[in-house]
Amino acid sequence: MKVVFLEPLGVAMEKFTADAKKAIGDRAELVFYPDRVTDVSTLIERSKDADIVVLSNFKYPREVIEACPRLKMICVAFTGIDHVDAACCKERGIMICNCAGYSTSAVADLVFGMLISLARNIIPCNDVVRKGGTKDGLVGFELEGKAFGVVGTGAIGLRVASIAQAFGCKVYAYSRTKKDVPGITYLPLNELMATCDIVSLHVPSTPETKALINADNLALMKPGAILINTARGPVVDSEALAAALTEGRLAGACIDVFEDEPPLDPSHPLLNAPNVIATPHVAFATKQAFEKRAVIVFENIRCYLDGHPQNIMQ
Repeated sequence: MKVVFLEPLGVAMEKFTADAKKAIGDRAELVFYPDRVTDVSTLIERSKDADIVVLSNFKYPREVIEACPRLKMICVAFTGIDHVDAACCKERGIMICNCAGYSTSAVADLVFGMLISLARNIIPCNDVVRKGGTKDGLVGFELEGKAFGVVGTGAIGLRVASIAQAFGCKVYAYSRTKKDVPGITYLPLNELMATCDIVSLHVPSTPETKALINADNLALMKPGAILINTARGPVVDSEALAAALTEGRLAGACIDVFEDEPPLDPSHPLLNAPNVIATPHVAFATKQAFEKRAVIVFENIRCYLDGHPQNIMQ
């Protein structure tokens, strides 16, 4: 059995290799690559003899998978698996396991970091004070008393809802599966969009969620409302959101994810719309989250070798 780690997953290489060997022992040959290289030819060369590969959030397409005749399991060191050709894996009987849960706190932290930055004009305030200016025109608003909408109430959505309650917000939610959580009122999506001052997205990228947030339901939002997306880029129609911001119908947006992974084309509509705080898909990226993720990766592999796989996505 050969396990190939296609990248060190944000953990120091010495610690990463030592922890992997401790968790898996001599039950498999372990191969570690110290860098993240994502072109198809390199991925094929690195993966071609593997029984198990480990990767995070770069594309792992059919062309690579079909060149790996021994491949039995892909351990995705990420929550979503939409960057892996799942249809090809299903055809070839390849299991996909993910690492859900490692970034719950990290993502929720960034939601409120971006939101408070936008609400209190922190970036413009930083700029103006360095130029000898004052708070004129930069008075913001408080979160207390705001209607806060959470779209998707998985682990991250519920964490965000809990923090919003701590800020004194009235929390509403939309999800395929309703949960009995004190203080959360579930609404249909369009009603939530029309009710809330702030809407935060926490759903996976699937055919059903593509452009879930579109021109029609953006038009329902209150004047001065804010949209936050730390979920997946395709969940939002970027052009429709940019238009709503440019026309002044929304107060702002906090965007960590886009249709493609950064670096982005400078002409991307959300990079040219007003009152957007944009980050380069960094919500999951903290030292603590990376360490948690590595532990889950090693446990996924150990359980697979034991014949009791966990975190199976297909």
